[in-house]
Amino acid sequence: MLSVMAKETAEVEVDGRTVTVTNPSKVFFSARGETKLDLVHYYVAVGEGALRGVYERPTVLKRYPDGAEGEFFYQKRVPASRPEWLETVTVAFPSGRTAEELCPTDVAHLAWAANAGCLDLNPWAVRRGDLDHPDELRVDLDPQPGRPFDAVRRVALEVREVLAERGGLVGWPKTSGGRGIHVNVRIEPRWDFLEVRRAALALAREVERRLPELATSKWWKEERGDKVFLDYNQNARDRTVASAYSVRANPEGRVSCPLEWDEVADVEPAELTLATVPARYAERGDLGAGIDDVAYSLDALLDLAAEDEAQGLGDAPWPPNFPKQRGEPKRVQPSRARKR
Repeated sequence: MLSVMAKETAEVEVDGRTVTVTNPSKVFFSARGETKLDLVHYYVAVGEGALRGVYERPTVLKRYPDGAEGEFFYQKRVPASRPEWLETVTVAFPSGRTAEELCPTDVAHLAWAANAGCLDLNPWAVRRGDLDHPDELRVDLDPQPGRPFDAVRRVALEVREVLAERGGLVGWPKTSGGRGIHVNVRIEPRWDFLEVRRAALALAREVERRLPELATSKWWKEERGDKVFLDYNQNARDRTVASAYSVRANPEGRVSCPLEWDEVADVEPAELTLATVPARYAERGDLGAGIDDVAYSLDALLDLAAEDEAQGLGDAPWPPNFPKQRGEPKRVQPSRARKR
């Protein structure tokens, strides 16, 4: 239900709550002219599926006040001026600082975030009931410039094979909304961030061994060439990845859209947008709905990590905002290290 309150605001009713949309007619996506209000309506249309990806998870606000082609900023702390019903959770960062972050529990939270200029939703891999033990392993396939999307498809299918062989894990694929593919795996919340990242690194290295011409686990861009990078560091503490049904910052409003595995070989990300995904969702439902049915063990991937370590493959570089980690190699680009 929508009622226009005034020229510059509108009200959207969702989950028994009223969300006020400011500047509803402001164009956020230039390709077809979708507005901020269209963005809010999109999240209501795919609400159950979008909520599944962020439910009870600390969620960073990534705000685009001028739309998809404007500047953005991260806001980890929810503003003091907010609806009384808005749920939050306090999280700690590697620096030791804390923040009160958004913690969505219904679709009204997503509509509120969209009104704040959040195109995509960026949740942690933990739930508020246990902030130290992730329940999601995240595989982020990031093609380097010049690499066609066919390579991303091929690497994603190899990820599926490795997951199945190493512990019978089932991954749930989705387009990234950009040039890549994400594969998420629901896991038992028994391991801390260090161990989940260790498992992700082992997975990345195994895929690299199987597809050496297409895939890489190398952190430094100068070592990646034009391959598809498996970003194991997306599993480090406080790192976030756009969740299912997130709208990404491009003029077309491409969506990080859940897929069936038999779609991966032919999917065209440009066809999955703010304009097309609601109809797909209405017709086929949420293709990622089964992700919560089974939580898997990481034991087999951690065994693979131990095998790598026994062969001399230790840790790999961490993101620059993290303190130096035990066993981490020198955090310096290889070309610079050779000059020293």
